Amino acid sequence: MEQLPLPEPQNLQRLLIAPPVMPWRDFADWIQISQDAVEMWIRRGYLPTVKIGRFRLVNVALFTQQLLNDEQEV
Repeated sequence: MEQLPLPEPQNLQRLLIAPPVMPWRDFADWIQISQDAVEMWIRRGYLPTVKIGRFRLVNVALFTQQLLNDEQEV
């Protein structure tokens, strides 16, 4: 598996402190993936989301927990 380069030090702090939920477009920018890709991941159910009013938010807390659980199962 190809290892991704480490983020710049100024961006590392931003990656380590995540809000529990965030708008999906902001999530795409945060992880530096295209908004089209993140939108497709949401449609396919790859990312946990919650709808609050008319806004679709990525549940970052649940997604992080799922990633940590998957890592432990390997």
